[in-house]
Amino acid sequence: MKEKAYAKINLCLDVVGKREDGYHDLRMVMVPINYYDVLDIEFAEETTLSVNKWYLPNDQKNTVISAINIMRERYGFTQQFKCELSKHIPTQAGLAGGSADGAAAIRILNKMLQLNMSTEEMIDVARQVGSDVPFCVLNKPAIVTGTGEKIETFECETDFKILLVKPRRGVSTKAAFEALDYEHMEHPDVLAMKDALVNQNYDKMIENLGNSLEKVSMKLVRDIRFIKEDLLGFGFDGALMSGSGSTVFGITKSPKRLQKGADLLKYKGYFVRVTSVLESGENNEV
Repeated sequence: MKEKAYAKINLCLDVVGKREDGYHDLRMVMVPINYYDVLDIEFAEETTLSVNKWYLPNDQKNTVISAINIMRERYGFTQQFKCELSKHIPTQAGLAGGSADGAAAIRILNKMLQLNMSTEEMIDVARQVGSDVPFCVLNKPAIVTGTGEKIETFECETDFKILLVKPRRGVSTKAAFEALDYEHMEHPDVLAMKDALVNQNYDKMIENLGNSLEKVSMKLVRDIRFIKEDLLGFGFDGALMSGSGSTVFGITKSPKRLQKGADLLKYKGYFVRVTSVLESGENNEV
């Protein structure tokens, strides 16, 4: 059984503060985008994972195997699986590529084994796999809070295009959070962003783009700043780093600007993809 594992971007990311357990409380507006890995799982005599990128793990360190093991412990099934992951979403990019893969594994096994998991059960399993996995299980625009486990989905329609641009270097999420300057970091208005999306107020959405981690990640990978400056210089209405980076996305309604930005930034050697917000009701199956 094949499924698409959709990436995400953060239109708003507010680091509320650091918790006693060392993690951070977050408030975010996240949207799934029409850009994905493909995961294929079949029954087999033993559980294996093959990945089309040599540098990615194929053991417990991979979210696909992690999700299978967590579900096996919870539900007690004995079946084994052959897993094939076609990876397209770059790593250390702020696009939740690994989380999307783990989420796809949860959805596939729920169907293959007829577990009839409730949404709450899927989110609980997803939370154990990783912080962005609960959102990726649902693939709907949402306000996400806590460490990523609290999700409030909402409906919205968008008519803009997104240009993803990633430099060669990624950003370690751990390094970005460790370098945070709590006194001077930005705190974007998450509720204003949600309101803008729900009411299709494009100008208000652009006005409220924000990411508490952007400035510190720019210090770790200087190209993030250069890419953002280029996108705005090309006439994109807004540009922001997603997650902890290092991907920067530009937003525009102009096909001409979209193509110009894509061509010039690809020429500079960056990873470039044109995409859009995933439409409501889009099927995960391939």
